[in-house]
Amino acid sequence: MDYGHSDRPAGATPLPTAIKILVAGGFGVGKTTMVGAVSETRPLRTEEVLTESGVGIDDLSGVEGKTTTTVAMDFGRITISDDLVLYLFGTPGQDRFWFVWDELALGAIGAVVLADTRRLADCFPSIDYFEGRGTPFVVAVNCFEGARAYRLDEVQAALNLDPGVPVLLCDARQRESSKEVLVTLMEHAMKTREARRRAAGTD
Repeated sequence: MDYGHSDRPAGATPLPTAIKILVAGGFGVGKTTMVGAVSETRPLRTEEVLTESGVGIDDLSGVEGKTTTTVAMDFGRITISDDLVLYLFGTPGQDRFWFVWDELALGAIGAVVLADTRRLADCFPSIDYFEGRGTPFVVAVNCFEGARAYRLDEVQAALNLDPGVPVLLCDARQRESSKEVLVTLMEHAMKTREARRRAAGTD
């Protein structure tokens, strides 16, 4: 999506193309961490402290040490080149905040679905959502310390993914690792868009 204006003065430096990407996944999987790791600006966060009112509602299995939760979104920005800027929107991971998703998904060219092999089933709602909307996505397995290691083809099979959906390992805390995930998503989104054009006969 290009937010540049055609009425800019002649000779003016063109505005970069702005691309919207979602970072999704289950509760406590590392979405806020990934957005914060790659953002070149101080990320906007809408985290609140978990309270007793969430007991019986928020599933803390596997993430017992988590003390906060995203209630609206995380937002960050990363410049890929002079003419390309990515805007990252981290989605809330709990069911009770899913009403926010449709608004966040508007205009997004693709999504990263973060996975934790200790709670792999938590990925299914995000995967179903993006498959239903026809939004290109990749699955990034966040490598938590102490979690059992699985082969990528095992993760692909466990999540019943289309063979064309990229699955890769990452460390959401590391900028370069997270950037690699975003680059993979961009490449996948472009291939998907081109394949749809060909299928529609719009070459």
